[in-house]
Amino acid sequence: MIRFQTNDFDQTLGFRAGDKGTHSSRTMMFTELDALIRVVPEGAAKQDYADAVVSHNCLRKATTATRRLTLQRLTELYGLDPKLPIFRVLRRLWDAEPSSGPLLSLLTALARDPLLLATAQVILPLNEGVEMPRKLMTESLRSAVGTRLSDATLDKVVRNAASSWSQAGHLRGRTFKVREKVTPTPRLVAFALYLGTGAGLRGDDLLTSGWIKTLDCPPSQALDLAIEAKKLGLLDLRVAGDVFDLSLSRLDPQIPGGRA
Repeated sequence: MIRFQTNDFDQTLGFRAGDKGTHSSRTMMFTELDALIRVVPEGAAKQDYADAVVSHNCLRKATTATRRLTLQRLTELYGLDPKLPIFRVLRRLWDAEPSSGPLLSLLTALARDPLLLATAQVILPLNEGVEMPRKLMTESLRSAVGTRLSDATLDKVVRNAASSWSQAGHLRGRTFKVREKVTPTPRLVAFALYLGTGAGLRGDDLLTSGWIKTLDCPPSQALDLAIEAKKLGLLDLRVAGDVFDLSLSRLDPQIPGGRA
């Protein structure tokens, strides 16, 4: 079992739990989020994102009702509020490295959509070139939600989740989707460590967490990239023997404490 969190995860950072999620109706909506971030500057208020989608129709939706629904789904997935720590850090890292947008989006969506998170247990262990097992995806989702969702809805979640994993780069293909490997960067590892800490993980467990595995990053490479992230001024890290001392106050100065 790939470990993403403990029972001590911090919902105040923006994590969402339960058996409901946006992927019952939509994908992670990377194209829409990317377009929105391109027109709303970093540091903008929550209302600015809403105005861009609804009033200014930056996403080119046909009706006001569709604009409002799109805003609702994007807010469910990402928060769209600089007061929400996960979105605040996502936005900072995205602006510094736009090419990492798809993986930043996926990591955030995993933290905020339990349905998508349930599919990670199936996708991440797959070897490169192996076809996505739809039946196992369905079984993993059913285990997470019980009997709440119908077979038709579960099938839709599988399709939407597969699309999200494709948007992030983990899958390729249309009818038959096969596993691809993604490329981690120091900023992506910093965000994965941030999420792991918020999810209640500590010490060396952070380097083997599901957040790091989402980047197809073995622990040794994760440590090397964390050291690079330190050089970029994103975090403070001290590793000596069995000591793994991490501080994320540079990444998000507003987070209390920030040590792992």
